[in-house]
Amino acid sequence: MSDKTISAALIEHYTTQSAETSAATVMHSSQMTTLGENRRVPQVQIRELRDDYCEFILSDTDPSVANALRRIMQVEVPTIAIDLVEIEENTTVLNDEFIAHRLGLVPLVSNAVSSMTGVFETAGESGFMDVEMTLNVKCTSDDTMEVTSNDLQLDPSHPEVCPVGYTHDAYDPEKKGILLVKMRKNQELKLRAIARKGIGKDHAKWIPVATVSFQYMPEIKINRALMDTLSEQEREDFVKASPTPVFRYNNITKQVEIDQIEQYHFDGEALAKAEELGKPGLVTFKERQDMFIFRVEGTGVLKAEDVVITALDVLHRKLYTLQTSLPEQDDVAPLPGAQ
Repeated sequence: MSDKTISAALIEHYTTQSAETSAATVMHSSQMTTLGENRRVPQVQIRELRDDYCEFILSDTDPSVANALRRIMQVEVPTIAIDLVEIEENTTVLNDEFIAHRLGLVPLVSNAVSSMTGVFETAGESGFMDVEMTLNVKCTSDDTMEVTSNDLQLDPSHPEVCPVGYTHDAYDPEKKGILLVKMRKNQELKLRAIARKGIGKDHAKWIPVATVSFQYMPEIKINRALMDTLSEQEREDFVKASPTPVFRYNNITKQVEIDQIEQYHFDGEALAKAEELGKPGLVTFKERQDMFIFRVEGTGVLKAEDVVITALDVLHRKLYTLQTSLPEQDDVAPLPGAQ
């Protein structure tokens, strides 16, 4: 999906939901009037988008919103994972608990999660709760047998729920599956696994991302008056002092310029070099409190863009619930002596 497509999807998503919140807006008109004077309109700029990775800039908001979005992407976006394991036969070197734990951590394609009903949710008319998989293998040769996620037999009613990279092609060296256990001759493993919908707050196996982080956008200012007092060699030494290519020396203008501002990691090396040169205040660094660089790495259970959009939807519902739950309040009288 292109940058324009995901942006359009976000716009369409929240435009359709605006009608639902209109009644609440009317109920809290006095509060919204007060907040409307200072409220922000966050902006999203997509910089890189792949199935398993999304990088974007969130601006015109504050750290609390950015951190809330990060936490929701990590532990409140629902996915599907194996939750219950009923082992009928196990003569492998691993005990039942080890195998059940490994099965739970196998990432499952969760595109159908919106059609499922969680254990703690109200059952819908068309929603299903359980996806049943089976595993029945026995080593009959003298060679060591590797049992992987590809050996799982899928639920015929829901074949779309399968391990990430699932294939029956045993001759494809690129798709060996996730190793569960190794077996020797006459060892056997037979079990039934039930996959369910859940979120990372309940267990880490439902977390949809490998990592999700945000970085404050740095703001760098060079004191040109102090920089002009340095020799050309000192300016080059200052540029080289930074372990990352934050600055560059322009051989034509003989000036130090900001090259890759996002490469600054607040390591303090440039400030230390300025002190060494006897020029404190040569540069100033600070974290912008209204611009954040997000990096989302998926595990394959959901596309990275779906994780972001679902997280925004969860955040939207939380704010809507908060807005409709708060009673309308009268204006608060100023404190005595307040201007």
